[in-house]
Amino acid sequence: MDVNKEKSTIVLFSGELDKAIAAFIIANGAAAYDHEVTIFFTFWGLNALRKDESAFVKKGWLERMFAKMMPRGADKLGLSRMNFGGIGPKMIKHVMKKHNALTLPQLIELAQEQGVKLVACTMTMDLLGLQQEELLDGIEYAGVAAYLGDAADAKVNLFI
Repeated sequence: MDVNKEKSTIVLFSGELDKAIAAFIIANGAAAYDHEVTIFFTFWGLNALRKDESAFVKKGWLERMFAKMMPRGADKLGLSRMNFGGIGPKMIKHVMKKHNALTLPQLIELAQEQGVKLVACTMTMDLLGLQQEELLDGIEYAGVAAYLGDAADAKVNLFI
């Protein structure tokens, strides 16, 4: 960590498309302003980091049920409002494309290119039965203590 850089952290708790997009727009904006940025993904927010394709990992019955019920990847997240059985996200994606806005997968890629630290909560991974092979490449794995260490040095700490 560069002691001279401004630091920002975001806890992404929500697994909803609009909230994940907002988190990544803020993170990318902060990184563009040369902030050192950490996004800590916990509970449903971890779904934004899931790979689109399934990974062959050994799971128990309960973990398999969680895996089937949770959206697989950033492109499968629903909206917090006006989801309308999946039509809402399609409408939002259409409007975003019309306005040349980056998609959530593109925002995630941009964040990685800008050095935004993406951290998956290991305790939540254990609770939901998620394994590293199921999540995107290039992310970090840590517990709440690591997040608190980053947050203690940050001037901006957001919970989304």
